[in-house]
Amino acid sequence: MARHSNAVWLAGALLMAGAGTATAQAVTTADYERAVKMLGDRTAPLLDQALSGASWLDDDTLVYRLADNGKVQVLRFDPATGKSAPAFDAKALAAAMNAASTGKGKPVDPDKLPPLQVEREADGSLLLRGLGSAFRCAADGCKVEAKPAPKSGSEPGAASPDGKRAAFIRDWNLWLRDLASGQETQLTFDGKPDYGYATDNAGWKHTDNAIVVWSPDGQKIASFQQDQRKTSTMTMVGTNVGAPEVQQWKYPFAGDKDVTLIERVIIDLSGAKPNVVRLQMPADQHRSTCSDDIVCDDGWEDVQWAKDGRTLAFVSTDRGHKSATLRVADAATGKVRDVFTETVATQYQSAPALSSVNWRYLPESNEFLWFSQKSDWGHLYLHDLATGEQKRQLTSGDWNVTKVLRLDPASRRLWVTGVGREAGRDPYFSHFYSLSLDGGEPRLLTPENANHAVTLSEDGKYFVDVHSTIADAPVALMRDAEGKQVAALAKTDLTRLKAAGWVAPESFTVKARDGKTDLYGQMFKPSNFDPNKKYPVITYIYPGPQVGSVRSRSFQPAHGDHQALAELGFVVIAVDGMGTPLRSKSFQDAWYGDMADNTLPDQVAALKQLGERHPWIDTTRAGIWGHSGGGNATAAAMFRYPDVYKVGIAESGNHDNLTYEDDWAERYHGLLEKKADGSTNYTGQDNAALAKNLKGKLFLLHGMMDDNVPVQSTLQVVDALMKANKDFDLLLLPHARHGFGADSYYVMRRRWDYFVKNLLGAEPAKGFEVKPQF
Repeated sequence: MARHSNAVWLAGALLMAGAGTATAQAVTTADYERAVKMLGDRTAPLLDQALSGASWLDDDTLVYRLADNGKVQVLRFDPATGKSAPAFDAKALAAAMNAASTGKGKPVDPDKLPPLQVEREADGSLLLRGLGSAFRCAADGCKVEAKPAPKSGSEPGAASPDGKRAAFIRDWNLWLRDLASGQETQLTFDGKPDYGYATDNAGWKHTDNAIVVWSPDGQKIASFQQDQRKTSTMTMVGTNVGAPEVQQWKYPFAGDKDVTLIERVIIDLSGAKPNVVRLQMPADQHRSTCSDDIVCDDGWEDVQWAKDGRTLAFVSTDRGHKSATLRVADAATGKVRDVFTETVATQYQSAPALSSVNWRYLPESNEFLWFSQKSDWGHLYLHDLATGEQKRQLTSGDWNVTKVLRLDPASRRLWVTGVGREAGRDPYFSHFYSLSLDGGEPRLLTPENANHAVTLSEDGKYFVDVHSTIADAPVALMRDAEGKQVAALAKTDLTRLKAAGWVAPESFTVKARDGKTDLYGQMFKPSNFDPNKKYPVITYIYPGPQVGSVRSRSFQPAHGDHQALAELGFVVIAVDGMGTPLRSKSFQDAWYGDMADNTLPDQVAALKQLGERHPWIDTTRAGIWGHSGGGNATAAAMFRYPDVYKVGIAESGNHDNLTYEDDWAERYHGLLEKKADGSTNYTGQDNAALAKNLKGKLFLLHGMMDDNVPVQSTLQVVDALMKANKDFDLLLLPHARHGFGADSYYVMRRRWDYFVKNLLGAEPAKGFEVKPQF
C-alpha cells in the first residue's frame, strides 16, 4: 500500500472523527445483559444434539457426550452394530459420585455428568475417572473404585506403558514408584538444586511433572539432567498481609549469555539395579521442533524409541532454531550417531503451526519420516536411516501437512491432517488424508467443504469426523479408514441458540499490505445490526508468529467475547495477517527478525478495505485489543499508528522481548547481536521506545503474579509513558497470573466499559457485574 494513499485516508479519518462520536447512543443495562447472553457459558447449553468428548475404547467402540435440551447423555457407539446406547447407568454413577463426595460441593446431576475419562477393563466393565475419584460401571451398576491406602509420596508421576509404575521427581532426582504397593526406588543420585533430572521448566512454564519417555517394553526411560545453574532467576512478590511472599524460579531471558541446557540420559531398569547411561555428546539446548518448550502437545515428542528399546532417536535443535539434527543413540552404550541435519535461514519447525512433531523414527525398515518446509510448504519426506539421504517426497504442492495422526509400518500407510490442498476452499480448513510411504497421491477422506476435527481410533480402523464452519452447525460422522461413512452420530441443532438472539459471524477476505496476498478474517456484528448506522470497529489481535488472531474456523457458540462486545454497538474483526502460520513458509517468515511488525501493516490495510467496502463501518473510530502477544501488538498499534487506532486495551503484553523468556523471541527474531554503534538487533523493537507517540486512549492491564510474561514488561511501558507526560489507564491485578483466572470476568467488563466510553462515546451501564454461569 502506497504511503501517499495511507496519508490521505488518515487525514480523512481525522476530519470525520468528531462527527462519528457525536452520533453515539446510550448503552443501557439491557444492552449489557444482551451482551452477556452471548458468552460461551450461556450459549453452549443452548446447543442440541451436540457431540463432544469423543474417545475410543480398545474394543473399537466409541464413548461420547451428547447434549440435548439442557441434558447430557454419555453414549457408547458400536461400529459392528451401528447403534448407540447409554455407556452406563447414569443415575447409578451419579449416586456413586455423590456418595464419594460425602457432601462436598454441589450434588452430581445424572443429566449433567461432569467430564469423565473412560477406560475399558479386561472384564468388560468401564473405569471412569472424574471429580478426583475413580468409579467402576458394569451391568450391575456403578460403584466407587477402591483405592489402596497411600504408601508413598504424592509427587506427580509419568506412568509406564503397562500403567503399573510411574517415574517422578524428588529432591532433584528421578525415582520410580510401584503403583500397587507404593514401593519406591531411587534411580539417580547426583541431582542437585537447579541441576536435576527430568525437571519441567521452560521459564514461562514450570511444574513438578517428570519429563521422560518410556521404552515400549517399560525397561528403559529416556530423560535428561537439566542444568539451570547459570540461568537467570525470576522473582515475583505476592500481595498479602504482613511480610510479602516471594516466589522464585529459573527463567532464561532472550539475549542471556547462559540459558538452560539438558544432558541426555537413558535409565536402564532391566538389571538388578538401575543403570544410568549418559549419551556421549555435549549438552543440548533446551529446545524442541514444536514450541518454545521442550514438551509438545502430546509429550516429549522429539524423543522416540525403537520398538525393541535398543536404540533411541531424538532431534537436537540449536539455540536459534536454525538447525535440527536427527540423532540415534545406542541405549546400552550411550554412543550417538548423527543421521541428518536440516538448516534454514529463519527457524525450523516440525509442523506449520507449532504444537506437534511430524518426524517419525522407523528403524524396522531402516527409514525415517521427516517434515520440511524447504519447498516453501510443509511436506513429508522419507529418508534412509543409514545414510540420511532422501528416498522420496511423499506430499507436494501449495498446501501443508499439519499433523501425522497415525503411521502403520506394516501396511506402510500414513494418516495426516492438512490445510490448503482443496481448491476453492478456505485455505485454513483442515482435512484428513491417507497416503503410502511408497509414494502416490494422498487420498482425501473428508470431502465436505468445511473444517474437519478428527478423532482416530487407536488401531486406525475408524475415525470420528466433526465438520463445520463458523456459520454452519457441526455434523458428527463415523467413517472407516478409507473414508467411507459408517454412521451419522449427530447433527447439532441451533434452534434454541438462534431463538436466544445468536447470529453467526461472517468470514471475509481482504488483501495484505502488498496488495496481492489474500488475508482471511472474521467479522462479528450486533444481533440488532442496522446497515443505516455507523459502527465503531474493534480489531482483536494476536500477531503470531506461532498462531494468529482468528480463534477457530470451526463452529463455536462463542468466539471469546467477540459477539458480546459487538452487542454493545461495535463491529468486531479478527484478521490473520502475514507472519502467522498455516500458509506458506515465506508467508509466516514475512517479518522474521522484526517482531515489532506485529502484522500491523496488514491490520491497517484490512481496516481500510473494510471501511471502503461497508459504509456502516466507521474507520474514524477504530479500537484494538489483545492479550499477551496481542497486548504487545495493541500497544504497538497505538504508538506506531496513532492516527488510525483511537482506543487500545493491552493485556499481559510482552512489550519488550528482552524482558521475556529466551526461546520464543530467539526463535522468531534471532539471537541477540551487538552492533558497532552499541545498539543490537533488538533495539527499537520494544514498545517503551515509542510510547511518546501515544495520542489516543490506552488501557494497560497485567497480573502481578504473571509467571509467563513478567509484570515489569508492562511497567516498562508505564515508566516511558510517564516520562513522556502521557495520560493512560492502568489496572494491576494483585493475584492474577497470565490468563487472569478468577479475575477474567471483571477484566472483561472493564474492557467493555472502556470501549463503550472511549470509542462509542457513551456511558457504560453503572454497577453492572459479569458473573460466570456454570
